[in-house]
Amino acid sequence: MKFTLRQLQIFLAVARYQNISRAAKSLHMSQSAASEALLTLERTYEVSLFDRVRNKLVLNAIGHTLRREAENLLAHCQGFEKLLRDHAEVGHIKVGASFTIGNHLATRYLSGYLSQYPKADVALDIANTPDVVAKVLNFEVDIGMIEGEVQHRDLELLPWREDELVVFCAADHPLARKKTLSVQDIREAAWILREPDSGARQTFDRALAGLLPAINVYLEFRHNEAIKNAVESGLGIGCLSEIVLRKNFVHGDLVALRLPKRDMRRTFYFAMPRGRVHRESVRAWMQTCIAMDRAADSG
Repeated sequence: MKFTLRQLQIFLAVARYQNISRAAKSLHMSQSAASEALLTLERTYEVSLFDRVRNKLVLNAIGHTLRREAENLLAHCQGFEKLLRDHAEVGHIKVGASFTIGNHLATRYLSGYLSQYPKADVALDIANTPDVVAKVLNFEVDIGMIEGEVQHRDLELLPWREDELVVFCAADHPLARKKTLSVQDIREAAWILREPDSGARQTFDRALAGLLPAINVYLEFRHNEAIKNAVESGLGIGCLSEIVLRKNFVHGDLVALRLPKRDMRRTFYFAMPRGRVHRESVRAWMQTCIAMDRAADSG
C-alpha cells in the first residue's frame, strides 16, 4: 500500500474546503506540507483528483468516486483505532435539520439522546432543506433530517415519520368563520408562505398545482415564526406543518382552515451520503428519534 491515512485526510479536507490553505489549517499543518502530500499521492498513482476552477480545487470525476471510498476507509480505520484504544467517542454526532424539524422536533430528540449518552458532544445545525442536503453531501454533518424527498445520486433517504401541512388564519380573519375554503377563497386570499425551495413550499405547490397560476403569494419567509406573526397580524393566510401550529390552535390565536380534496401530507426523511458506513452514533440517533415518536403517539 503506497498511500497513507494522512494523505487521505488531506485529500478529503481539500475536497471539502476546495482550498489547500483552509484544508491545511483544519488539519493543523502547514500549507506546503499539505500541498506536497496531495501532489505525492497524485504522482504515485499517476492520477489527477482535482480541477482548478476560479482559484478553487474542485473534485473531478475520479476524485468524486474516490472520495466516497476514502470516507468509508477512514471511518473503518477510525473505528478500529477506537477499539484498540478502548476509548470510543460515546455518541458524538453532528446533525443537520431543516427548520421545522430542527426547531420543533430535534431539540426534543436531543434531550432523549443525551439521557442515553450524557457525555456525547452533539452539534445541531438548522437550515432549509437544500442547505441541509448540501451539508450532508459535503460531509459537514453525520446525518440530515429533511422535510421532503430530494433526488440525488449520492444521497440516501430513509423515511422516518409522516407530517401534514395545515392552512390557517388569524382568529379574527373573515375566513376564520368559514372553516372551509372554496376555490374562489383560495384565489382571492393573500398567501404568506415559506420560500420556494423549502420542503413546506414544495408540498404546498404540489397540493395546489392546478391553482398555482391564480394564487396571490403576498409574502415569503424562510422562518416559520415570521409567517405565523404575519398571519396573526392579519396580513393574509398561511400554510405550515401541523407540528408548528399545534400550540397556536390550542390557544385559539390561529384557526385551521380546511381545503377539500387537497393532499397536504408529506414524509420526513433521514438523509445520509449513499454508500457511507454509518457510525454507531448515527444509528443510535435514528433509533432515538423513532422510539420517541412512537412513545409520543402511544401516549
